[in-house]
Amino acid sequence: MKTLLGAALELLLPRLCAGCGREARRAPLCPACALAPSGPLGPPPRGLAAWHAAIAYEAAGADWVRRFKYPARGLRGLDPAAEAVALHLMRRLAASLPGEAPDAVVPVPLHPRRLRSRGFSPAALLARVCAREARARFAPVLLARLRDTPSQTGLARAARRRNVAGAFAARATAPARVWLVDDVVTTGSTLAEAARALRRAGAREVIGVCLAQRPLVG
Repeated sequence: MKTLLGAALELLLPRLCAGCGREARRAPLCPACALAPSGPLGPPPRGLAAWHAAIAYEAAGADWVRRFKYPARGLRGLDPAAEAVALHLMRRLAASLPGEAPDAVVPVPLHPRRLRSRGFSPAALLARVCAREARARFAPVLLARLRDTPSQTGLARAARRRNVAGAFAARATAPARVWLVDDVVTTGSTLAEAARALRRAGAREVIGVCLAQRPLVG
Protein backbone atom coordinates (compact mmCIF):
# COMPACT_ATOMS: atom_id res chain seq x y z
CA MET A 1 0.00 0.00 0.00
CA LYS A 2 2.80 2.42 0.88
CA THR A 3 4.53 1.96 -2.48
CA LEU A 4 1.29 2.26 -4.47
CA LEU A 5 0.34 5.52 -2.76
CA GLY A 6 3.83 6.89 -3.19
CA ALA A 7 3.87 6.00 -6.88
CA ALA A 8 0.49 7.65 -7.41
CA LEU A 9 1.72 10.86 -5.80
CA GLU A 10 4.89 10.80 -7.86
CA LEU A 11 2.85 10.77 -11.06
CA LEU A 12 1.12 13.97 -9.94
CA LEU A 13 4.32 15.76 -8.97
CA PRO A 14 6.67 17.51 -11.40
CA ARG A 15 10.09 15.93 -11.94
CA LEU A 16 11.90 18.18 -9.48
CA CYS A 17 14.79 17.43 -7.17
CA ALA A 18 13.50 16.10 -3.85
CA GLY A 19 16.30 17.95 -2.09
CA CYS A 20 16.35 21.47 -3.51
CA GLY A 21 13.37 21.69 -5.87
CA ARG A 22 15.38 22.29 -9.01
CA GLU A 23 14.85 20.24 -12.14
CA ALA A 24 15.97 16.60 -11.87
CA ARG A 25 15.43 14.60 -15.02
CA ARG A 26 16.03 10.90 -14.42
CA ALA A 27 16.61 10.69 -10.67
CA PRO A 28 14.86 12.01 -7.57
CA LEU A 29 17.93 14.11 -6.68
CA CYS A 30 19.73 16.57 -8.93
CA PRO A 31 23.52 16.31 -9.37
CA ALA A 32 24.11 18.89 -6.65
CA CYS A 33 22.04 16.95 -4.09
CA ALA A 34 22.98 13.42 -5.23
CA LEU A 35 24.35 11.09 -2.55
CA ALA A 36 27.74 9.51 -3.12
CA PRO A 37 27.98 5.70 -3.04
CA SER A 38 29.26 4.15 0.15
CA GLY A 39 32.88 3.15 0.33
CA PRO A 40 33.97 -0.48 0.90
CA LEU A 41 32.52 -2.07 4.02
CA GLY A 42 35.55 -4.20 4.77
CA PRO A 43 35.52 -7.95 5.38
CA PRO A 44 31.96 -9.24 5.80
CA PRO A 45 30.86 -11.02 8.98
CA ARG A 46 30.97 -14.79 8.99
CA GLY A 47 28.19 -16.31 6.90
CA LEU A 48 28.19 -13.61 4.22
CA ALA A 49 30.21 -13.95 1.02
CA ALA A 50 30.21 -10.15 0.64
CA TRP A 51 28.25 -7.12 1.77
CA HIS A 52 27.45 -3.78 0.19
CA ALA A 53 25.67 -0.56 1.14
CA ALA A 54 24.28 2.10 -1.16
CA ILE A 55 25.36 5.09 0.97
CA ALA A 56 26.95 5.97 4.30
CA TYR A 57 24.51 6.77 7.10
CA GLU A 58 25.62 10.36 7.59
CA ALA A 59 24.53 13.94 6.92
CA ALA A 60 21.84 14.21 4.22
CA GLY A 61 21.95 10.46 3.58
CA ALA A 62 20.98 9.71 7.18
CA ASP A 63 18.11 12.22 6.96
CA TRP A 64 16.69 10.53 3.86
CA VAL A 65 16.98 7.08 5.45
CA ARG A 66 15.20 8.21 8.63
CA ARG A 67 12.39 9.77 6.60
CA PHE A 68 12.00 6.54 4.63
CA LYS A 69 12.10 4.21 7.66
CA TYR A 70 10.06 6.23 10.15
CA PRO A 71 7.16 8.00 8.43
CA ALA A 72 4.38 9.55 10.47
CA ARG A 73 1.15 7.60 10.73
CA GLY A 74 -1.76 8.04 8.33
CA LEU A 75 -1.80 10.47 5.43
CA ARG A 76 0.76 12.67 7.22
CA GLY A 77 3.23 9.85 6.74
CA LEU A 78 3.06 9.85 2.95
CA ASP A 79 6.56 10.85 1.88
CA PRO A 80 7.00 9.95 -1.79
CA ALA A 81 10.23 11.91 -1.98
CA ALA A 82 11.97 9.84 0.72
CA GLU A 83 10.70 6.59 -0.77
CA ALA A 84 11.78 7.63 -4.26
CA VAL A 85 15.28 8.48 -3.01
CA ALA A 86 15.65 5.21 -1.09
CA LEU A 87 14.44 3.04 -3.96
CA HIS A 88 16.59 4.90 -6.48
CA LEU A 89 19.67 4.30 -4.32
CA MET A 90 18.92 0.59 -4.11
CA ARG A 91 18.39 0.31 -7.86
CA ARG A 92 21.73 2.04 -8.39
CA LEU A 93 23.45 -0.33 -5.96
CA ALA A 94 21.84 -3.46 -7.42
CA ALA A 95 22.90 -2.45 -10.93
CA SER A 96 26.51 -1.99 -9.81
CA LEU A 97 27.06 -5.22 -7.86
CA PRO A 98 29.69 -7.58 -9.30
CA GLY A 99 29.21 -11.25 -10.06
CA GLU A 100 26.26 -13.29 -11.25
CA ALA A 101 22.66 -12.31 -10.64
CA PRO A 102 21.09 -13.90 -7.58
CA ASP A 103 18.60 -16.75 -7.71
CA ALA A 104 16.45 -14.90 -5.17
CA VAL A 105 16.34 -11.62 -3.27
CA VAL A 106 15.25 -11.98 0.36
CA PRO A 107 14.48 -9.15 2.79
CA VAL A 108 15.48 -9.42 6.45
CA PRO A 109 12.00 -9.91 7.95
CA LEU A 110 10.34 -7.99 10.73
CA HIS A 111 8.61 -9.92 13.48
CA PRO A 112 4.83 -10.01 12.76
CA ARG A 113 4.16 -7.87 15.84
CA ARG A 114 6.60 -5.23 14.65
CA LEU A 115 5.22 -5.36 11.11
CA ARG A 116 1.67 -4.75 12.38
CA SER A 117 2.89 -1.81 14.43
CA ARG A 118 4.89 -0.19 11.64
CA GLY A 119 2.47 -0.99 8.82
CA PHE A 120 5.19 -1.79 6.27
CA SER A 121 8.60 -3.43 5.94
CA PRO A 122 11.35 -1.09 4.69
CA ALA A 123 13.58 -4.06 3.85
CA ALA A 124 10.85 -5.67 1.75
CA LEU A 125 10.35 -2.49 -0.30
CA LEU A 126 14.09 -2.28 -0.92
CA ALA A 127 14.39 -5.97 -1.76
CA ARG A 128 11.58 -5.75 -4.31
CA VAL A 129 13.36 -3.08 -6.37
CA CYS A 130 16.65 -5.01 -6.12
CA ALA A 131 14.93 -8.11 -7.47
CA ARG A 132 13.48 -6.15 -10.38
CA GLU A 133 16.85 -4.62 -11.21
CA ALA A 134 18.57 -8.02 -11.05
CA ARG A 135 15.68 -9.80 -12.80
CA ALA A 136 15.61 -12.27 -9.93
CA ARG A 137 12.87 -13.84 -7.83
CA PHE A 138 11.60 -11.71 -4.97
CA ALA A 139 11.17 -14.03 -1.97
CA PRO A 140 9.62 -11.96 0.85
CA VAL A 141 8.49 -14.89 2.99
CA LEU A 142 11.42 -17.28 2.64
CA LEU A 143 12.78 -16.13 6.01
CA ALA A 144 10.78 -15.85 9.23
CA ARG A 145 11.70 -13.86 12.31
CA LEU A 146 11.06 -16.06 15.31
CA ARG A 147 11.61 -13.50 18.05
CA ASP A 148 10.71 -9.82 18.35
CA THR A 149 14.25 -8.79 19.22
CA PRO A 150 14.97 -5.41 20.85
CA SER A 151 16.50 -2.71 18.70
CA GLN A 152 20.22 -3.10 18.00
CA THR A 153 20.78 0.66 18.38
CA GLY A 154 23.15 1.44 21.22
CA LEU A 155 24.37 -2.14 21.66
CA ALA A 156 28.03 -3.11 21.48
CA ARG A 157 29.21 -5.66 18.91
CA ALA A 158 29.01 -8.74 21.17
CA ALA A 159 25.61 -7.69 22.53
CA ARG A 160 24.30 -7.31 18.98
CA ARG A 161 25.28 -10.88 18.18
CA ARG A 162 23.60 -12.22 21.31
CA ASN A 163 20.48 -10.16 20.66
CA VAL A 164 19.76 -11.79 17.27
CA ALA A 165 21.11 -15.29 17.95
CA GLY A 166 18.56 -17.85 16.75
CA ALA A 167 16.14 -15.14 15.64
CA PHE A 168 15.60 -16.41 12.06
CA ALA A 169 14.53 -19.58 10.32
CA ALA A 170 13.89 -20.45 6.68
CA ARG A 171 10.39 -21.56 5.71
CA ALA A 172 11.56 -23.51 2.65
CA THR A 173 14.67 -24.65 0.83
CA ALA A 174 16.82 -21.69 -0.12
CA PRO A 175 18.30 -21.33 -3.62
CA ALA A 176 22.05 -21.42 -4.16
CA ARG A 177 22.74 -17.68 -4.53
CA VAL A 178 20.83 -15.16 -2.43
CA TRP A 179 20.93 -11.41 -1.97
CA LEU A 180 19.89 -10.64 1.61
CA VAL A 181 18.48 -7.11 1.90
CA ASP A 182 18.22 -4.83 4.93
CA ASP A 183 17.80 -1.09 5.40
CA VAL A 184 20.69 -0.11 7.69
CA VAL A 185 23.78 -2.17 8.58
CA THR A 186 26.21 -1.46 11.42
CA THR A 187 28.22 -4.51 12.50
CA GLY A 188 26.36 -6.95 10.25
CA SER A 189 25.17 -9.11 13.17
CA THR A 190 21.57 -9.24 11.93
CA LEU A 191 22.64 -10.00 8.37
CA ALA A 192 25.02 -12.71 9.54
CA GLU A 193 22.38 -14.45 11.66
CA ALA A 194 19.81 -14.31 8.85
CA ALA A 195 22.45 -15.60 6.42
CA ARG A 196 23.13 -18.58 8.69
CA ALA A 197 19.46 -19.51 8.54
CA LEU A 198 19.56 -19.33 4.73
CA ARG A 199 22.72 -21.42 4.55
CA ARG A 200 21.19 -24.06 6.81
CA ALA A 201 18.32 -24.15 4.32
CA GLY A 202 20.61 -24.79 1.35
CA ALA A 203 22.02 -21.43 0.20
CA ARG A 204 25.65 -21.66 -0.87
CA GLU A 205 26.33 -17.93 -1.23
CA VAL A 206 24.60 -15.09 0.63
CA ILE A 207 25.43 -11.48 -0.17
CA GLY A 208 24.28 -8.62 2.06
CA VAL A 209 22.74 -5.65 0.21
CA CYS A 210 21.78 -2.63 2.33
CA LEU A 211 20.57 0.90 1.91
CA ALA A 212 22.99 2.52 4.36
CA GLN A 213 26.04 1.74 6.47
CA ARG A 214 26.06 3.22 9.96
CA PRO A 215 29.35 3.30 11.91
CA LEU A 216 29.41 1.59 15.29
CA VAL A 217 29.69 4.21 18.03
CA GLY A 218 31.38 3.28 21.29
